Amino acid sequence: MNGAIIDDFVTGRWRDPESGETARSPVSAILIAASLDGREGDLIVPLGLGRRLAVVADEHTVEVMGRRVACALKAVAQVDLVVLKNPHADIDTVGEVQARTKAADGLIAVGSGTVNDLCKHATHLDGRPYAVFGTAASMNGYVTGTASITEGGFKRTLASHTPRGAFFDLTVMAAAPLRQTRAGFGDSICRTTAQVDWLMAHLLLGRRYMEGPYVLQAEDEVPMLDQAGEIAAGRLDSLAILVRMLVLGGLGVVLPGTSDPGSQGEHLISHYIDMLAGPRHPGSLHGEQVGVAAMTMNRLQHALLSMDAPPRLSAMQIDRMAMSARFGALAPQCMAEFEGKAMGTAATDRLNAKLADFWPDLRRRLRAVLLPQARMRQAMDAIGAPMRAADIRLAPALYREAVLHAREIRNRYTFLDIAADGGLLEAFAAGEG
Repeated sequence: MNGAIIDDFVTGRWRDPESGETARSPVSAILIAASLDGREGDLIVPLGLGRRLAVVADEHTVEVMGRRVACALKAVAQVDLVVLKNPHADIDTVGEVQARTKAADGLIAVGSGTVNDLCKHATHLDGRPYAVFGTAASMNGYVTGTASITEGGFKRTLASHTPRGAFFDLTVMAAAPLRQTRAGFGDSICRTTAQVDWLMAHLLLGRRYMEGPYVLQAEDEVPMLDQAGEIAAGRLDSLAILVRMLVLGGLGVVLPGTSDPGSQGEHLISHYIDMLAGPRHPGSLHGEQVGVAAMTMNRLQHALLSMDAPPRLSAMQIDRMAMSARFGALAPQCMAEFEGKAMGTAATDRLNAKLADFWPDLRRRLRAVLLPQARMRQAMDAIGAPMRAADIRLAPALYREAVLHAREIRNRYTFLDIAADGGLLEAFAAGEG
């Protein structure tokens, strides 16, 4: 199994397969164990977070683990317990975290996506260190240097900083709602669709690409797929595989310093939903949406890569009036992102010529890293994860809209762009939802 690779990465022994250089880990300590009960102080003290610490949890995670962590740390530091009520990962709540923890030298997040991102970004803004005790295997952002924060109604991936330590008590995580574990599975299974999109943009457009993030995950992905049912059943050794995949996915983002390795077309669809659903949003989790969108992207990638000849692309058309109506106050930001990848007639002609010449090799390269559809469905079904928009109570019309227009929100060139500019996306989207 892949347990040692995390230790190798953290201690500077892991070498990037392309450059041959050892990776520099910004995280000082990562531990995944059956139980961490009674070890919290021993884990935190070496990190040097300061003499006064704030343990930050929400109203659920404070009962699950927050009080336990705060109590254990009182033997080694002055501790404040800060409980957030129904927090949202937005810039206002980041300010609340800063205000309520201003007396602390360092923060300890006890929670998963929202609590971690809030503490991560709050401490990044004011230069304090933080650590995290994860309470659910729900997402892969525990050890990344970015945070997903809503600002001005626009969900943004903001530069933040990594925790000095990240600790995972599998007994606690196994007791988390199964829905959260399924969400984490969805956030991991998108490795395949993200890699295909990122590699395609590299091969066709010369955009930066790295193999290292996927090498990190390679050894654990097959066991994770094979043991999806056991993960759902809460078996600790199987859950450990999922947690390693989530951690390694996060460390993979550390390598390029961007979210590109794990966030492509499937994440654009999820972000579009979060940005524009408004009152239509069903309250689905990030990983649930990503899992559903990854199924969509997998179908789209398979459909295009099964074609004997490449689609003939037309120059990107930016309908400013339609985008203004669609995005409202967010339209200028979206237009700026979309314009960053827009190609005129001459550039599109060159791309079509390259596609015509390179198509057999491109298909071979991309299909080699694309997960078979049946394999993906089997694993998602085994863990009971949602696979269609209806499974997360998302209106089919809204989901089809997301598939059609998600490409407009980020300057990332994905198979959504290939399909749209090839005149194929509208028909494909009609069958989704």
